[in-house]
Amino acid sequence: METSSSRILVVEDSEAFRKFICSALGKRPELQIVGEVTDGLQAVQKAEELQPDLIVLDIGLPSLNGIEVARRVRKSSSKSKILFVSQESSTEVVHEALGTGASGYVIKTDAGRELLIALSAVLRGENFIGRRFAGHDFPGADAGVSQGLQSNSVFSPLPQSMAAQCHAVGFYSDDQYFLDDLTQFIGAALKAGNTAIVVATESRRDSLLPRLQAQGVNIGAAIEQGRYIPLDAADTLSALMVNRMPDPVRFLKLLGDLIVTASKAATAEHARVAIFGECVHLLWAQGNAEAAIQFEKLGNQLAKQYDVDILCGYSLGGSQSAMDSHIFQRICAEHSSVHSG
Repeated sequence: METSSSRILVVEDSEAFRKFICSALGKRPELQIVGEVTDGLQAVQKAEELQPDLIVLDIGLPSLNGIEVARRVRKSSSKSKILFVSQESSTEVVHEALGTGASGYVIKTDAGRELLIALSAVLRGENFIGRRFAGHDFPGADAGVSQGLQSNSVFSPLPQSMAAQCHAVGFYSDDQYFLDDLTQFIGAALKAGNTAIVVATESRRDSLLPRLQAQGVNIGAAIEQGRYIPLDAADTLSALMVNRMPDPVRFLKLLGDLIVTASKAATAEHARVAIFGECVHLLWAQGNAEAAIQFEKLGNQLAKQYDVDILCGYSLGGSQSAMDSHIFQRICAEHSSVHSG
């Protein structure tokens, strides 16, 4: 059973997602994080040293993958329960992971919805599989029923797909995951006959187009119909900023007019507009985190006033990999869902 002090070892090499996990767990007083590890071999050593009650374990780790970590941990720390939280979503990988004796498996994109529920179930001695795997037969586990996060979590539930309603944010240490989610978000809108506004850097816009085409989107037709509207993030910022802060009047006027125009181009019966924005990442990368947060607040006003779907993207790779925990939490608090990859 879950005790008043369950000891947790977090094994995750993505800094953004590790912060997400630790922040979520930190809101539960009965949970104690005894270690954070970013490397597979180190995870085996720490598990043997700390003998935690539960290990929250990623699969894609440096030096030793999470499945092999789990196999070794079963020998060196046999009483430690294991909950996989991974980007891997194939049933073959899930089957192999649970075959190590792990008690649960949650997909990262569902973690906002399922992490704490899964963790509580595993600590009670139960098995948990994310609800997207309902109907599949895995070793010793029943498909978990997701009912949302406990009310004391700072994170709202994540959507089943990135083409979600309202205002979502993604933190990405891997550009591949960033482009995967962006392609899914914009592609879903265009395939449904809706309109997409992409406010991004030139390199991001250039990378997105062939991915959309590969997904079956007739991007040429979408551009001709006015349903795909690309804007440069730096140019957009210069039009919206006054004294290093976003001007609310300019922001709501420029983007509001754009949304009204964009919605008229949609061919869907119930037209919607999907907006991807990278301006907030540029502001944060420039060291102007307060402006990024104000930008996010204005994004909330925009989503509420026009009932649009917004995805904001932060690239945490390379030299800009570190984000202050307080800033991270404040940014998360301005969104209806949080995603990381």
